[in-house]
Amino acid sequence: MKRHLLISLAAIAAVLCCVSLALGAEVAQGKCVKVEKDGTLVTIEEYDTQFSQEHPYGRPTGKTSVYNFSKAEIGVPAAVGDILRIAFTVKGNEKVAVKVMNVSRQDLMKK
Repeated sequence: MKRHLLISLAAIAAVLCCVSLALGAEVAQGKCVKVEKDGTLVTIEEYDTQFSQEHPYGRPTGKTSVYNFSKAEIGVPAAVGDILRIAFTVKGNEKVAVKVMNVSRQDLMKK
């Protein structure tokens, strides 16, 4: 009886872990190149994950992406030239920001 219960609980835990991974947001980081006047649409030039002394936030990829910030939880507001880290979900063809960290202005490594 205990063994059956333990196996059932392990199976349920495994399923829940898989579901939570599937529902997680994606993350992008890059330099802000454009902010719409109302601040709801922000364009960034994406960075890769090759960190170095010369490129502490990654190297520019040349790829630009537009994110909808209308419902995002934002720390410090974005300005052109800032490095942003964006957690987002994709809804149709639109990238909808969930959380935004302005890495340039609130870099935790500087504390």
